[in-house]
Amino acid sequence: MLTIAPEVEVLARFGRALADPIRCQLLLALRAAPAHPSDLAERIGVSRTRLSNHLTCLRDCGLVVAVPDGRRTRYELADERLGHALDDLRTAVVAVETDRTCVDAETTGC
Repeated sequence: MLTIAPEVEVLARFGRALADPIRCQLLLALRAAPAHPSDLAERIGVSRTRLSNHLTCLRDCGLVVAVPDGRRTRYELADERLGHALDDLRTAVVAVETDRTCVDAETTGC
């Protein structure tokens, strides 16, 4: 049974999904267009097994859905608003990245 998650849980799930660079690449790829796992694995440069684990995480977070497509399965963002949210996050991070408020930015990586 599907339920609506509380706001804090939604943000935590989104944060968990974004915490891994491969999942970020997957979300950005799916933002551009729905795709099959084999195409995503090739585009991102990971094994299908590794990709499958990341897609499972994104499905569990409620960010992507698997859509039957003949004998294959196509993945897409669960909601088109996620694409807009990803765009907003990308531009916010770009704006923050140039602001060197961290004293030890070069050594600490912040």
